Amino acid sequence: MAAPAAAARDAREADATRRAIELAARGLGSTSPNPVVGCVVLDTTGHPVGEGWHQRAGGPHAEVHALAAAGPAARGGTAVVTLEPCAHTGRTGPCAQALIDAGVARVVYAVADPNPQAAGGAAVLTAAGVDVAAGPLGAEAAEGNAPWLTAVRHGRPHVHWKYAATLDGRTAAADGTSRWITSAEARADVHRLRAASDAVLVGAGTARADDPHLAVRGVPGARQPLRVVVDTTGTAVPPGARVLDGTAATLVAVADDTPTGATTHLADHAEVVRLPRAAHGPGLDLTALLAALHRRDVRSLLLEGGPTLAGAFAAAGLIDRVTGYLAPALLGAGPQALNGAGITTIADALRLRVTDVDRIGQDLRISAVPVNAPVPKES
Repeated sequence: MAAPAAAARDAREADATRRAIELAARGLGSTSPNPVVGCVVLDTTGHPVGEGWHQRAGGPHAEVHALAAAGPAARGGTAVVTLEPCAHTGRTGPCAQALIDAGVARVVYAVADPNPQAAGGAAVLTAAGVDVAAGPLGAEAAEGNAPWLTAVRHGRPHVHWKYAATLDGRTAAADGTSRWITSAEARADVHRLRAASDAVLVGAGTARADDPHLAVRGVPGARQPLRVVVDTTGTAVPPGARVLDGTAATLVAVADDTPTGATTHLADHAEVVRLPRAAHGPGLDLTALLAALHRRDVRSLLLEGGPTLAGAFAAAGLIDRVTGYLAPALLGAGPQALNGAGITTIADALRLRVTDVDRIGQDLRISAVPVNAPVPKES
């Protein structure tokens, strides 16, 4: 292919990949434990003729929706997809075969599938004579699918720590009052984060101090996340606690040596899971906690706990994303956002890369990931 023609094709496929990433994001909160995936079909002239996204777990995959929209125009065309098409039969058929049956001539995918049960779609397509290429914007597509990729690669949920604080890093005043540090707009945005998560987690301190509800409000059509309380001694969730109201499922994690009688009142309102205590320091073994959640199909975990629980996750290297809501206020005293992270010198600081800064109402929302996370680059 002549260089100008190849460049034009690459540009069209890059545009289609950007659109596919946008489409994939529409599945956040409804596809777990499956990935979010978007697909755009281009006809033989390179024009978009069909698009789709994975809308719900167990439903048709993105490629199937896009091929249905494209119809006969898909034959001889190109399918641009955010994730390598699957090659296995689960609750739905293999997407690689659907693309072959539709007569697609070329497939471009942004991220290779690391799941050993589903990988191999590229090889199946190639064997059928389809031109297959790893496309652009791989890091950007991976960032949008970070929870699922974390679960596949590490066997645990992706942990997203959310906190709200003043500009001097205080999450409450010296007298313990914390409602409301941030604006109504910022609080509403938190419900958007909850709606995109499989589970929301707090610790015993937050449960005692705030009696949080942890359910999603104000997000039409949202699937309620699992509400999780880390209550080592079984004393932080009393009868009548808001997390026991039945709005969403609730799991209370206690130490495996907690007396059975301490959790009797939870039997009809929550699942109780017993876990080993942390080898060092207070609380539960976080690796065991995440493994228990992973077994329950939790792929994305929103950590809303207080500074002690957040510090324990940070010390264990188990924070994958941070979103901080900073209010234009100063308190001068009071709890800090993070405690007990095991950091004693600047050289040990948990370094983050800022991915986004937005104004939400009167507050700033800053999103960041560990510096070793892939850096999305435009192509």
